[in-house]
Amino acid sequence: MDLKDQLKNLFPEHEETPEIKEEASNIWLQDDPLLCKYEKRKGKPITIIDGYTGATSDFKTLAKEIKQTLSVGGSFKDDKIIIQGDYRDKIMEILKDKGFNVKRVGG
Repeated sequence: MDLKDQLKNLFPEHEETPEIKEEASNIWLQDDPLLCKYEKRKGKPITIIDGYTGATSDFKTLAKEIKQTLSVGGSFKDDKIIIQGDYRDKIMEILKDKGFNVKRVGG
């Protein structure tokens, strides 16, 4: 007997509610490409995403999604997403899947 069967025995008049799926985030897509740069700061590699012209809140949610997908640290400063490490290829792939035009800058 699993947990659902036990709960049905305890509460026979209860009706099961369908699960609610999360809606896809509506991030504004722009015509100009996002710039994906690689730099070293204090000897450590970072990836910078720049050039977004939409709302700041949309860019922050995009930063959060990228950080969670790659399981890395990063921040959002001065309308730029800063990701710890050299993840240009993976970030460009994620952004292209979302529908953005991405341009690789430097190296």
